Amino acid sequence: MISLEKIAAQLESENTRERMMALASLRDVPAAEAVPLIKKVLNDESLQVRSMAVFALGIKQTEECYPLLVRLLETDPDYGIRADAAGALGYLEDKRAFEPLVRAFYEDTDWLVRFSAAVALGNLKDPRAEQVLLQALESNETVLIQAAIAALGEIKAIKSVEAILRFAQSEDWLIRQRLAEALGNLPTLKSLSALKYLEKDSHPQVAEAARISLQRLSEMNISTNSES
Repeated sequence: MISLEKIAAQLESENTRERMMALASLRDVPAAEAVPLIKKVLNDESLQVRSMAVFALGIKQTEECYPLLVRLLETDPDYGIRADAAGALGYLEDKRAFEPLVRAFYEDTDWLVRFSAAVALGNLKDPRAEQVLLQALESNETVLIQAAIAALGEIKAIKSVEAILRFAQSEDWLIRQRLAEALGNLPTLKSLSALKYLEKDSHPQVAEAARISLQRLSEMNISTNSES
């Protein structure tokens, strides 16, 4: 394995590709040793390097990562970095990230940040996100609707089934696919009925997602579920 000294030296290189390779080589380095090196390039002149560093903070988890990522989410001038920070907070699965992510969803001016915040709220598996995600269903941005449906499935928001079923006939096949995937985490009789409909979808990926979710619901013995 490459030595920490060599990685540290590579991170000082004037060559962007060298710095990116150095970050990639931290993959097998323990978090406590990796994070101080990642911090060296959090303000790198290259957005690609910065993006890699922010992503790495979500994977190499120490006590320092959460406050660093929240600061980037709330103050970085580059929307791509704010979106990366939101995504990384989702990887941390730290429930403290709920409020910063909700703020980003409501207040950030860039759709990519709001999209990343919605996805991250799903990754947190925090049921408090349900109302935020239901509101995201009203967005004019197709990708936000996709993210919200997927996240509602992730947090197992059973009460949201009625709200997301209206997308079963969406013109966007990715929305229908996200719906089919989400319903596999939402065991109700209405989910079962909708999945049987989506199983006949004209798009093969939607039909396949519905089949997988139907299998999951059958393993949960959904037919005996009292929810409707």
